[in-house]
This record gives sequence, structure tokens and C-alpha cells, in this order.
Amino acid sequence: MSALFSSFRLRSQTFRNRIFVSPMCQYSSIDGFPTAWHLVHLGSRAVGGAGLVMMEATAVSPEGRISPGDQGLWSDAHSEALKPIVHFITSQGAAAAIQIAHAGRKASTDAPWRGGRVLSPAEGGWTALAPSPVPFAPGYPQPQVCSDEDIKGVIRDFVHAARRAHAAGFDVLELHMAHGYLLHEFLSPLANRREDRYGGSLENRLRLPLEVTDAVRAAWPEAKPLFVRVSATDWVDGGWDIEQSVILARELKKRGVDLIDCSSGGIVANAQIPAGPGFQTPLATQIRKEADIPVGAVGLITDPLQAEQIVRTDLADCVFLGRELLRDPYWPLHAARALQSDCPWPAQYERARI
Repeated sequence: MSALFSSFRLRSQTFRNRIFVSPMCQYSSIDGFPTAWHLVHLGSRAVGGAGLVMMEATAVSPEGRISPGDQGLWSDAHSEALKPIVHFITSQGAAAAIQIAHAGRKASTDAPWRGGRVLSPAEGGWTALAPSPVPFAPGYPQPQVCSDEDIKGVIRDFVHAARRAHAAGFDVLELHMAHGYLLHEFLSPLANRREDRYGGSLENRLRLPLEVTDAVRAAWPEAKPLFVRVSATDWVDGGWDIEQSVILARELKKRGVDLIDCSSGGIVANAQIPAGPGFQTPLATQIRKEADIPVGAVGLITDPLQAEQIVRTDLADCVFLGRELLRDPYWPLHAARALQSDCPWPAQYERARI
């Protein structure tokens, strides 16, 4: 029997298999509201057989967006607008998940296909928040330093977004602490130069991410799983690294986090990242082993046998697929055939199964 297509249970949620759709920004929302694009994009992956379908990084506040086209969850109206998407995902047998995030100093940029440049206020841009007045890269403006009131506001915004995610019907919530966005910025000494209780020592740099986790776990229903996506290393000397990630994962486990979604990079623009097939899987494996917590592997996982080997040999508990599921929304159906396993096809598509 395929390990990849075995069920997986966390708290009250049972996933039909261990193929999870990675959160992938679509930059196609209007004022933070989803469009028909999101229903088709996410719904296709649920029809395609994934065990979990996760919505893209969803901003907890307007200034927490990466771009004006980002999905948002800062009002009850956003929650209501997401309900039809959640209903369709779950009607196809997949778990519905959403990642909530704050972009920090990487906020206020245009969509990637328009160059991703920083937007001025005249172009609809806004002032970015960060732990320290350190721009992300040349050409980025100096961000506004988070005050104590800003930090309280960030925690409050994450809590409100979590409650709205529950109201929308999502089965799983993920906190975004990766890819150079706000919570990762507080973790990494490359972005966090503070000298108060939120900066300096590892204990201090962990403080805000853990405060957010505590507050969200208290607001998110006990029966529902909570994930955290981390950048397990910055790939830069003197930055955030795998050893610190293990410590973070241990602390997150104590606070009721159920799975660590292990990515990497994003804190600086010039990091030399050794990308290749499965290149981040060893990071997930180390966290799984040393922090004793379920993990998901992500990063250039494209082949069914590769994904099967990751799960079967306990390198990770599940795999998150991104670009490969953009290329082929029905990858799980094809992978099941390659692995001589079973993955239910929609009744409407059964005629094409054989």
C-alpha cells in the first residue's frame, strides 16, 4: 500500500492522503476579496485528489498584504466571501486550509508579472512595518519600525483573522513565519536589530511569533489543527538557521502547533539557495527528528516515487506541492496510478479513469 496515499490524522481532522497543496499567492483578489479565479484554482486541486488544499497567504490587515491583489481576512465580509470556496473544497473530500500572514517589510509591491516593484502611495502603495528600519533590498524604502502598540495590533489582527477563518469553515489554519515576512523578520537577526524585549537574544526574537501562536491557538478551536510554515534557514551566514528552527519547533509544539511546514529562504534578496529536487526535505527531517513534531516537506517535489519515498521512509509526514500542482491540478490522480494505489475520482470524471 502506498504511504503517500495513506490517511493522516491530526486532532479531529483526517486527511485522505498526504499530498497537500502549498499556499501559493495568486495576486488576484479585489480589496482582499476572492474572485471566481480562486474558486476555480483551489477547487480544481480538490477535484484533482489532494488531501488538503491551502489558500494563499491571506493578510490579517490591509497593510499586511504583499500586494494590492492579495487575499485578505481583516473583516467579516471577507470571511463570508470565502464560504463558497471552502464548501466546494470540502465537498470534494479535501480538507480546506488557509494561511494567515503579515508581509512586514516586503509589503506594498506590485504583482510579480508586472515586475513586483515597490508601489508608491500615489500608485496605491502604503508604508510597510518591520521590526527594524532595515529595507528588504536596494530600491525598497525604509520600513516603519513596529512600536509596542503596533505589535499588540499585529497579535490582535492574527487572532481576529483566525476567528474569521473558523467562521468561514476552514478545517486547518497555518501561521506564516517564513519567506521574509513579518514574523520571520522578527526571528532572523538579519532583519531584527531591535534592542528591546523583541530583539537581540534568541529568546527575544522568538517572543512575537510565540505570542502570536499562543493567542491564535487560544482563539482557534481545540479540535482543529494548527500548522506553522517556517523558513528553516536563511541560507546566509549569521542568519536564521536549522538549529534555531529546531528550538522554535519545540516551542511551537508546547503551544499546541500540530505540524511544521518546512520551507526556507526569503529574508534577503541575494541569498544563494541550493535549489534542486527535494532540497528542503533534509531540513524537515531534522526538525521532525529533533523536535519530535509532524512535518511537511516542500520544494521541487515533482515525481510520485520521490514523494512516496519521502513519506515511506519517514523523512516527512506529508508533502506540500506548489509549482507541480500549478502545472497539473490532477497530479494526485496520476500519482495514484503510478504508485498502483487508489485515489477517488469525481463521479463526473469516472469515464476517463481507465
